[in-house]
Order: sequence, then structure tokens, then C-alpha cells
Amino acid sequence: MATAQATPVRPARSGTGRGPLAALRERPAAGKLLLLALAAAVLVPLVHGRWGGGVWPDPLTADLSGPLGSVTDWIVSNRDSHPLFLYFFGHISNAVVLSVRGVYLVLLALGWAGVTVLAAAVAWRVAGIRLALTAAASFLACGLLGMWVPTMQTLALMVVAVLASVVLGLLLGLAAGLSDRVFRILRPVLDTMQVLPAFAYLLPVVLVFGIGVPGAVLATVVYAAPPMARLTALGLRGADGGVMEAVTSLGATGRQRLLTARLPLARKELLLGLNQTIMMALSMAVIASVIGAGGLGDRVYQALSAVDVGAALAAGIPIVLLAVVLDRTTEAAGRRIGAEPTGPALLRGWRGWGLAALVTAAVALVGRLTDGRVWPDDVTVAIAGPVNTAKDWMVDHLYTGVPVVGGTADLASHFTSGVLNPLRSGLTSLPWWSVLLVVAALAWTIGTWRTAATAVLAMAAIGVLGVWEPSMDTLSQVIAAVAVTLVLGFSIAIGAARSARLEKLLRPVLDVFQTMPQFVYLIPVVALFGVGRAPAAAAAVVYALPAVVRITTQGLRGVDPAALEGARSLGATPGQQLRQVQLPLARPSLLLAVNQAVVLVLAVVIIGGLVGSGALGYDVVFGLAQGDLATGLVAGAAIVCLGLMLDRVTQPTARRQRQES
Repeated sequence: MATAQATPVRPARSGTGRGPLAALRERPAAGKLLLLALAAAVLVPLVHGRWGGGVWPDPLTADLSGPLGSVTDWIVSNRDSHPLFLYFFGHISNAVVLSVRGVYLVLLALGWAGVTVLAAAVAWRVAGIRLALTAAASFLACGLLGMWVPTMQTLALMVVAVLASVVLGLLLGLAAGLSDRVFRILRPVLDTMQVLPAFAYLLPVVLVFGIGVPGAVLATVVYAAPPMARLTALGLRGADGGVMEAVTSLGATGRQRLLTARLPLARKELLLGLNQTIMMALSMAVIASVIGAGGLGDRVYQALSAVDVGAALAAGIPIVLLAVVLDRTTEAAGRRIGAEPTGPALLRGWRGWGLAALVTAAVALVGRLTDGRVWPDDVTVAIAGPVNTAKDWMVDHLYTGVPVVGGTADLASHFTSGVLNPLRSGLTSLPWWSVLLVVAALAWTIGTWRTAATAVLAMAAIGVLGVWEPSMDTLSQVIAAVAVTLVLGFSIAIGAARSARLEKLLRPVLDVFQTMPQFVYLIPVVALFGVGRAPAAAAAVVYALPAVVRITTQGLRGVDPAALEGARSLGATPGQQLRQVQLPLARPSLLLAVNQAVVLVLAVVIIGGLVGSGALGYDVVFGLAQGDLATGLVAGAAIVCLGLMLDRVTQPTARRQRQES
């Protein structure tokens, strides 16, 4: 019988036994870049031979000035006679005017004492005595600054705008929360409403409604409604499936399921939406003043025109105080949902609200009898003079002549010549197809092919609109300002994450910077840095820095303590713990901070068009000032495309984050 022989085993080859495909599977980013390089090797010669390099080719552009100019002419010619304006837009305009006037008259009837007590009473019922004292002090400060009447004008406009935004947001959110198809349709619409610069849609609003309160309210609604819609849809779509099944099994109709289950389960999201809507409406107060909103925003805008820092600060502080009080009140209301009631039993529920209403009515009546409807002029504190004196001292001592650095004027000049100009020259000199390739590589590396396609199409749309060069100029300013913001923000956040005392000291400073209107930043920046692209970048850094510091600090503090303890037990120094443990584990928060820095910097760089930043910001402002719908809307659309592209190349998709985790 023959004996079976074992099959000899071949010795393994030296080195790794993996093929190139296995190596690419382990490194998906390298595989994506290789595929993109192969596609570029085939397509770039064809594209370059057909349309060449350099700036975007003229044959691939679309001139929209003719159609948009025709639309403008038709609106101007028919605004006073067409039934659409007389019986639709006219009724909307009248309803807005009557609503704002009614709220303002109610505030005047309550008097300064009644309004102050009402604000304190609401804060007391929602959040307790500490916030009640804060609310009272904030409204009294508005009077002491001599801004009581403008504050009431702004408050009346904001009440109507927020109510309209909440109603519109609820309706859109209900539709998106209950229908997948509506959700998919509304998502890009809401993205556009939130990213499109306010100046871009002020012009269509002015064309339809004219200068005044109606246009200001409706422009605010367009900007402030998306957060309410998004969060309402999120709350409805995230309702507990078990609860919904139980309600359905009891035979509830669709309306009953909505009213008794979905909406109550989404209360926290609804209140968060209200909070964000209020904040965004207040941030529009100054921008809306450009088209006749009046109030505090008008005072800030006038101060910007006169480069009066003191007057701007006196009008900006009440906006910050209103934002802080409303933010804290709605935030406290959200926290109290589902919590056990506190305080004396006699003051809970409707009894407490009844007492608050009774006290408010009594104080308002006393104020009426003593002629206290408006804050007395002789009880004010003028801060404009001292602030301007301090500003003049800073300009005299910091603008030039500072040892070593030379002064803020020299810093602005060096930043412009050493950073902004080379960036602009580099981006504008690149072939247009190479910019698309870089965008595709960044977006595909950090996300999926859909992410890359969206980013590339957004950049291509900028070229088709015919604003390639000003868009590259704006992009250079955004990149430079974001780089400075991230360097400063990450440095400050690392210190705040390591020191609870520093974080506590920074919180009120960050609150002020984050709620102060963007226009207020421009005034001292222009005084210190002059007019040009550098001051616009500096204002953008100040505006975006708080969000970066907050998000990064929260991410670093949220790192698993066990991981840090393990690193310390192995003898890691604080620097090693930061580099090897905290920063890698906080990567999602760091990427979110980068994303928010890009969005916020882009918003302020556009407003910088008022102080000489040029590019797309100037085009938007010029379109509004000259009534040129084509210039303003095209530049605004290009800004939306830039924001969309930057969002895609700085924020990984959920799938990508799961792969990395």
C-alpha cells in the first residue's frame, strides 16, 4: 500500500504578504486619492485643451443680469398697482405694522417699571430669584444707558418677528417631522435660508415691501425661522418608538398621536428651537436697521457711519443684555421640563403666574399715575464720552509707535502684505480645474463621494455665476481669518480645559463677544487697524473665537478620565497627555470647532465689505445700496456656495466618524 505524502508547504516570502489592494483597503484615503489622480490624469488634459487654465472660462458662465434686471423693473413698475402687491403683500405689510405698533404701545403702557417687573416676574417663575434679579438689573441698565425707547422699539419688533418665526418654523417642522419626502425637500431650503447672507435677501425684501418695519421683520423671519423648523423636525422624528406604538395600540388617531405624544415628547427640542430663534432674531437687529427697522440697531448703524465707538457700545450693550436674559430664561425653561416643582406650594402653577400678573399690573398702574411711561432723562449715565476717550488713547498709543511691533497699523499692513495678498494671488493664479481637484480631494478624503460631488458642484456653480475671482479673494480672507481663529482658540481652550478658574473668568467675556452685534466689532477694529481687508479679518476672528473656545474646551474636558489616569500612571507629562490622549479623543469636537469657525468667519468677512474688504462682501453691499438685484443676489449665491463647500471639506460625515472610531 502506498503511503500518502504530505504536500510540502511553501515558505512565506520575506516582507509582508499583503498585496497592493489589501494595503489600499487598510488606507481608504490613499485609495480615494489614487482613483482621483487616475481620473485627473485622463480628464485634465482634455479639459485644459478645451477651455485652458487660469480663471474660470467665459464659455462656461451664465449671465443672469438680464433676467434679474427684468424682474427688478417689473417689481418697481407694478408695486403700486398689481393685485399681488395690493391684496397679498400689502395685507402682510399692514398686519406686520399693526402688530409691531400694538406691542410697542403695550410696552409703553406698562411703563419702564412695569416692563422691568414683568421681565423679572417671568424669569422668577421660570428660573428662580437669581435670574429674576439679573433680568431686572438688565432692563434697568438699558434705561441708565439712555436707551429705553430704542430698547422698547427693538423689543416690539423682536416679539413680532420671533412669534412669526416660531409659527412658520413649527409649520415647516411639523411637515418635515411627519414626512420623509418633505424633510428631504426642506433640508436644502433651510440650509440656503441660514447660509445666505442677510444683505443678499434684504434687497428683494426692500423691492417688495419698501423701506421700513415690514421688510425688517420679514427679513428677520427668513433668517430666524430655520432653527425652529430643524429642531421641531428633529424632536418629532426622534420620538420614542415604544411610546408611539403604545398610543397607536390604544386606537389614537393621527391628530391625537401628534397632540398627546409627539409634541409633548419633543418639548425640549421645541424650547431649544425657541431659544435659537430668539438669539438669531436679535443678531439681525442691526442688519435689519439698514432697511429702516429703527431701535437699537439703527443707533449702532449710525455710530458705525460716524465711527463713534462710545455711541455704538451704548446701543450694543442693551442688545447683549436682552440676548443674555432671553437666552438664560428659555434655557432654564428647557431644564425644568419633567423636573419636580420647587418653591412654596401656594406659588406653584397658576397661582404663581397670577401673583406675577397682579404685581406687574399694580406696578404699571402706579407708573401711569406718576407719569412713568418712559425712563426719566435725568437718570442716565453717559458712557459714550469716556469710551471714546479710551478709544482715542488706544489709537494714539497703539496705532503707531509701539516698540518692536510698530503698532496696529503696521500689524494690519504686515498681515495684508504677508498673508492676505499671497493667499489671494495664489488662489487666483491657480487653474480653475486645479481648485476643483483640491476641493474634491479634501472633501472625498474626509467624507464620501457624495460629499466630494456636492463640494465640487458648489465651486463649479461659483464659476458659472461669473464671480470666480472675487470668490477666490473672499476665500483667501476666510482661510487667513480661520487660521488665526483656530490658533488663538485652541490655545485659550487648552488653558481653560486645564483651569476651572480660567474657564469661569472667560465665560462672561465669551458671552459678551458672542452676543454683541457684528457691526459693533467693526467700529473699534476700524479705529485701530484702518480700512481694508485686515480689519474685516480681525472682526471675524473676534466674532468666531468664542464658539471655538467653548466647543474645544468642552471637548477636552469631556475626555474619559480613565484614559488620562492611565496616561499619568505610565509617567506621561502634561504635554504628552494633551498630544497623545486629549487631542486624539477630542477629535470630533475639534473638527466641529473648525467647522463653526469657518461658518462664523464667513458671515463677518461679508459684513466686512462695509469697511473695505472688497470681493463678494462689497458686491452684496453695493447691490443693496444701488438696488442692483443681479449683483447682490449673484454675490449672495456665491457666498452660499462657498459656505457649502467649506462645510463639506471641514466636517466629516457620520459614516466617516464611525469608521474612525
